[in-house]
Amino acid sequence: MTTPDPPAAYAHREAHLFRIGLAPIDHKDWFEGPYGSADGDPATRKAAIFAGDPDLCWGETEGSRPAQGEALTLVAEHLGVTPQADLPPLHAAALLVEDDLCLMERRGGEWTLSAASLCAPSFFSAKSVVGKSLAGLHGPVTGFGERLLPRVDRIFTHLADDQLVERRNWSVVSSGELFLPDERAVRSRQSEITPDMAGARLFVRMERQTLRRLPDTGALLFTIRIWRHPLSALRDRPERLSAFARAWDLVMTDDGEAFRNYKQLGPLDPLVRSFLAEALASA
Repeated sequence: MTTPDPPAAYAHREAHLFRIGLAPIDHKDWFEGPYGSADGDPATRKAAIFAGDPDLCWGETEGSRPAQGEALTLVAEHLGVTPQADLPPLHAAALLVEDDLCLMERRGGEWTLSAASLCAPSFFSAKSVVGKSLAGLHGPVTGFGERLLPRVDRIFTHLADDQLVERRNWSVVSSGELFLPDERAVRSRQSEITPDMAGARLFVRMERQTLRRLPDTGALLFTIRIWRHPLSALRDRPERLSAFARAWDLVMTDDGEAFRNYKQLGPLDPLVRSFLAEALASA
């Protein structure tokens, strides 16, 4: 398992509801390494998933190829590599990096997911999301349409060509696998976990997202990098353990209800609190 060094995913602002929390970053930091590490070569890993059921990990809409091609050019130039030429451009770009790549285009007055390569999804698949608008993509998020949709739409519409921004998100799940398209398979295992197993069987799943505009087509390229580790790994980093405990306490309050419900963290509370009580006492 690999663990990101910056503990920003546990920060107070990330745990509190669904704040956009975008922060500008330098273009040299567009993709976050290391590459290949414990998960193997990203191209090999993603090709195996694609060979199994391509509809789960890849999708594109008609007319998205120009923006896909622009995305591929930017990614390849950033990395200084030559991509495969016999694949859909966004799929070829995704094989070059650990991240999943999603393309958003303005269609019919709405930002729409026009193409996506998803080899580390958190309970969704390409066939379930490609072609959906922002509102459709975030339908399960309580209050998104009323509170956040106008803000996200403005950010997408007014992001400058030279801007690159990132945000982080986190959850706890009962699987250390990267490719998690089926929520039911993971949730069903939760009932097997006892408090003494929580450290090894529950995983902190952290998501780093970046957003940048493709200046020629006006599309937006959204990248998603997943980092994860078992709860037990927090024992080795006392400051991270404390930060996670604070974040967990916050999402279990009334203020964290929307985040908690969307991530379905409530049922895990007894297990996580059992782990935290023992780990903090021995820290």
